[in-house]
Amino acid sequence: MTPPRRSPLLRATTVVAAVVPLCTAGWLGWRALDDPAPTPTPAAAVRSAAPAAPVETTPLSPPVAAAPTATPTPTPTPTPTTAPTTAPTLAGRTVLLDPGHNPGNVQHPTEINRQVDIGNGRKECDTTGTETNAGYSEAEYTLDVSRRARAILTARGATVVLVQDGDRPWGPCVDERARAGAEAHADVALSVHGDGGPGSGSGFHVIMPAKVVAGKADNSAIVEPSHRLGLLLRERFHAATGEPYADYTASEGLDTRSDLGGLNLSAVPKVFIECGNMRNSTDAKRMTDPQWRQQAAQGIADALTAYLTSS
Repeated sequence: MTPPRRSPLLRATTVVAAVVPLCTAGWLGWRALDDPAPTPTPAAAVRSAAPAAPVETTPLSPPVAAAPTATPTPTPTPTPTTAPTTAPTLAGRTVLLDPGHNPGNVQHPTEINRQVDIGNGRKECDTTGTETNAGYSEAEYTLDVSRRARAILTARGATVVLVQDGDRPWGPCVDERARAGAEAHADVALSVHGDGGPGSGSGFHVIMPAKVVAGKADNSAIVEPSHRLGLLLRERFHAATGEPYADYTASEGLDTRSDLGGLNLSAVPKVFIECGNMRNSTDAKRMTDPQWRQQAAQGIADALTAYLTSS
């Protein structure tokens, strides 16, 4: 059988396939002799090679750690100068607060007009008190401020007793108010008021007891400590509220009187404070502002605290 003929193209391909490997081998041998450049050393071989001779260099300063990013600190709210950062403890101390008048007095004229003995004379059982031109009564004011002061003093550990807490239809009479301090075994007592002076006058003042030894009154033992309390009250109330001393009565914010049954008959140190003139438009605006009343309570509480922690 005649073998099949190969095409010329197939024969040429076969020859090329045989020649290419031979040429490649010859070219590689010639490159090995002609090119002295070393083949790049793999990274692994570099790490295992012997170290080169040390080269003297200038030491570098140790790296400085980056400062940590600080979380912005909010600016603290300034603490009012009238409020102690750490309130002194009043544990074991008792304070009597006497909110002047009573919102119900106006409905009980017969009862409050009854005369009572105050030692060196006789006076009405109580009065209705004054009010602003807009009708905000002194009795409402005194009760609100007394409650606010009670909250501050209670938080400091004191036992606080109110002569009346809006829980009586009228009064009580001034002689009962005076007795309340001893009945509560209070260390100190303070009566809160608002004045009803001439509309042109403004400011606050503190009323302290004059010595009265007459009839059933003998307040000799409380005059000196009451005066110390009065000075503290003038200082702390002014600092807390910014209210100026009265410019229409008293002297430098202080008055001494012998005609008030609440002072004549008291057996514990006691003063009154007229927190402002409710008939004056500027004072009335302050006294009807709840925020200002809180400041008034703060001043009262700070004065009582200072007195109790220094006596």
